[in-house]
Amino acid sequence: MNWQEENQKYLMGAIARVQGALELMINQTPGQVKLPTLPPSQFSQPTALETVCKSFQLSPFERDLLVLCAAVEFDAQFAGLCAQAQHNEQKIYPTFSLALAIFPGGHWDALSPINPLRKWRLIEVGVARTLATSPLRIDERILHYLVGVNYLDERLHGIVEPLSPEFYVEVGENGISPLLLVSSHQELAQEIVASWGQSYAEFGRFPLLQLCGMEPASKQAIAAKACADLGLNLLVMSADALPADQTQQNLLKSLCDREYILNKSAIFLDCDHLESNEAWREATVARFIDTIKCPLIVSSRDRRTQRQRPLITLEVTHPTAREQRIVWQNALGDMATQLNGHIESLVAHFNLSPSAINSACLQAKGIINQKLENHQINQNIYQTSQPENFAQTEPTETTELQEKIHHQLWQTCRLQARLKMDELAQRIDTNATWDDLILPEKEKQVLQECYAQVKQRVKVYEQWGFGDKSGRGLGISALFAGSSGTGKTMAAEILAKQLQLDLYRIDLSSIVSKYIGETEKNLRRVFDAAEGGGAILLFDEADALFGKRSDVKDSHDRYANIEVGYLLQRMEAYRGLAILTTNLKNSIDQAFLRRIRFVVQFPFPDINQRGEIWQRIFPEKTPTEGLAFKKLAKLNVAGGNIRNIAINAAFLAAEAGEPVMMKHILEATKSEYIKIERTLTESEIRGWL
Repeated sequence: MNWQEENQKYLMGAIARVQGALELMINQTPGQVKLPTLPPSQFSQPTALETVCKSFQLSPFERDLLVLCAAVEFDAQFAGLCAQAQHNEQKIYPTFSLALAIFPGGHWDALSPINPLRKWRLIEVGVARTLATSPLRIDERILHYLVGVNYLDERLHGIVEPLSPEFYVEVGENGISPLLLVSSHQELAQEIVASWGQSYAEFGRFPLLQLCGMEPASKQAIAAKACADLGLNLLVMSADALPADQTQQNLLKSLCDREYILNKSAIFLDCDHLESNEAWREATVARFIDTIKCPLIVSSRDRRTQRQRPLITLEVTHPTAREQRIVWQNALGDMATQLNGHIESLVAHFNLSPSAINSACLQAKGIINQKLENHQINQNIYQTSQPENFAQTEPTETTELQEKIHHQLWQTCRLQARLKMDELAQRIDTNATWDDLILPEKEKQVLQECYAQVKQRVKVYEQWGFGDKSGRGLGISALFAGSSGTGKTMAAEILAKQLQLDLYRIDLSSIVSKYIGETEKNLRRVFDAAEGGGAILLFDEADALFGKRSDVKDSHDRYANIEVGYLLQRMEAYRGLAILTTNLKNSIDQAFLRRIRFVVQFPFPDINQRGEIWQRIFPEKTPTEGLAFKKLAKLNVAGGNIRNIAINAAFLAAEAGEPVMMKHILEATKSEYIKIERTLTESEIRGWL
């Protein structure tokens, strides 16, 4: 006999005892009977009823009352028996007065709200004139549990969910096990097991655990591993889902605490996106944390202070480069051997969590396999590129395959990193090249040096050891200074294109806040989101934050300098390239400029440079006729204005059904000058028509 059959047998025996008691009451037979003795179970695991009685500390009378309520749900004849026993055909339900009459050991406090039956919501009390005559009904979750059907209470659906399957791997017939953690995260999981295990052994409860850090997936994986080692299930809840209404929150806490008793379920409360300026939400979360009794793990970016419960706080740092390298190799499997060192560049540019690395590898593998099936990659080359077959493969063929695999992984990593950044900043796509940028040779050379440093950061920081001692000062930063339209944004676009990295534009004027502390919070969100993807960050309007640092005359001056200091600190530690643009370089403090690695001046283009811009501004597909580039170069505007004029002229020509001619450019120029509030002089357009 298996457990399910044994459980059914035990429950039916308990129900039979209740039926006998009811029949004695109906027949007015004096005396009461005891529960018939059941043969010893053949299984070491207790039945569901025994578990409920032990876990919720039910008295024999409370147990019998619970079984009576369950019997009414299982067998329709019990409704009639209840009515007969209570001498009222309307009372087809159990009541407390009925239980007191038919079961031994009856005690009035069994129906108290602070005692198990009602405290843990094992039964529900209906409405009647008196408590003793009120209808009693077993909770549906408990009813199913008694028959061996175990599930998450439906009232918790949408609020509390089992941990996502991505955090587990199948382990054959032995069920599931958490994914392997990197060594530093494994140590944190072991620390949780030790501290929670000791506390439970000594005091019978778990202290509040707080995991602080920027990567939610890593914190969940650590919590999952620790809970699995402790024999606990893990349920995830977002702080945003907590009800503000105290009655609803009390119900939620009671159900969560009950799930721990029934299923050994701990709660992982995700507070990562909790905004500190929402006082009502903060108070709701604090009340929940202080009063819930089940094992609770709070995930937050920063440390939270709790006054009511013992608190253990652990900092979850990002995996080291070495740990990420191991994750890449494990996730790629045999494919890792075909990359011939390319994993180093992936680790250096993309600071991904283990879960993001696994997702990137799965996606890349799927695309590569699809290309193999569609013959976009030569199957023979792929097979012979395995290490044991290197001698059979032409070097050029192997290199080409390695580059294809690396390119696919690189693009997949970019997509992984976009998930966070696309919500915070504008991503700019471009096809611009170095040839499109018209700059003096000296400025172009500085841009080329900046490009080379980002490209070679793996070799210098990792292989040559410059990044071993400290991460401070390893960020690559640049300041692009020049008036509007001189090519600052285009230069950033070209760097991103050449480096195959995403470019995100952040308007600093929208980041800076008049509220103390808000600017740092906004900057932190941007840098934290960008950290994983190695994206190029283009901070426009740097003057909004990086003007001359003021003497500290009041609190606002002090916090303004704190904001500047915070940005400098994040730029120096950022793994990617951070670019600031300004129209007024002279307004920026020299102390700040000394901490920027590259400063590039974008001068207003002279007549020769404007001529080059005009010659390159129209795509090859654009039909043109009679354009005089030397005359156009006399127009005293920057490259950005030239682009606007060229595009508007193209639309005018398209509407007229003609190629782009000087007359279209003249009309577009007049509109542009009106827009920028400048006077178009005769000397600028002399000889155009």
